[in-house]
Amino acid sequence: MRPVPPLCLLAYAPVLAYAAVLACAAVLPCATFPAAAATLRTTTTLHGPRVKLSDLFDDAGGNGARVLGPGPAPGGRIVVEAAQLAAIARQFNVEWRPASSADRAVLDWPGRPLPRTAVMAALREALAASGVPPEHCEVDLADFTAPLVPFEAVPRPLVTELDYDRGSGRFTAVLLVTGDGIEPISARIGGRVDELIEVPVATARLLAGVVLGPDDIHMARVRAGLANGAVARQPEDAIGMQLRHQIAAGQPLMLSDLSRPELVLRGANVQMLLDSPGIVLVAQGQAMESGAVGEHIRVLNPVSHAVIEAEVIGPDRVRVTPGPQSLLVAGRAVHQTETALIQ
Repeated sequence: MRPVPPLCLLAYAPVLAYAAVLACAAVLPCATFPAAAATLRTTTTLHGPRVKLSDLFDDAGGNGARVLGPGPAPGGRIVVEAAQLAAIARQFNVEWRPASSADRAVLDWPGRPLPRTAVMAALREALAASGVPPEHCEVDLADFTAPLVPFEAVPRPLVTELDYDRGSGRFTAVLLVTGDGIEPISARIGGRVDELIEVPVATARLLAGVVLGPDDIHMARVRAGLANGAVARQPEDAIGMQLRHQIAAGQPLMLSDLSRPELVLRGANVQMLLDSPGIVLVAQGQAMESGAVGEHIRVLNPVSHAVIEAEVIGPDRVRVTPGPQSLLVAGRAVHQTETALIQ
């Protein structure tokens, strides 16, 4: 009759095949102890990375504490079939024989996912060591699957071999997990780092034409990529300015979307003021263009039909610069000064 081959344990879902984990038991020296009849433990919850004889049999005798080999990874299980159990019993003088080929022992080692917060803390620490302040960046772990660790263990994650490309924001690294009662776990991780800047953003959705007030914006950290181009950096860069386009809540304020409020609208009646030494002239006109404070627009004198260039100085108010200027009077060019206002 052929001898029973050295023992091996086979794993099944949720882990891959787990073979020959107890083959070392065949070469261990065996002491002989008198033993009473042992009982097979059909299901055992392990509390460490090693399988002992007592995990398979109750009343295993003096060899009960003998380590047979490595157990499953956290969250996994292995199965010991009847023939293998019989071989172990003979090897260690355990008073047990299988009742049928259906006898087997299932060994589980419960596990839990390593907390993502712990991984992120280790990653931020590694980034800080490479010169990236963790409070000034946002980290995204792409397609990260947390490794399983024992429930009772206190894992210590460490990120090593960090390779960070500041230009693209991409990084790769090695995650190493150690701890008491944990077989070291090593896994490659990768993702993206977006550096943050603090800028004014819209407090709520704002429509085009809104003149921004203090309550319309607040300072916030945003991804630098969201601020492509020139953006307002301080509240005073935006307060009092008018939006050219609608923006969403939380969106940075592009300088190209901001303009000074139009205090004079095209077609509106305006008050024209000429203030020069010794004379102040006031007349009514009609704006031919819209304009903000400080901008120069064309204004029509409805009496003389003269078109005058004037500076916007307030709501529906413009100032005409003293001195000779070119006017269009009834379709012909003239050269005239203050009298253009009152003719």
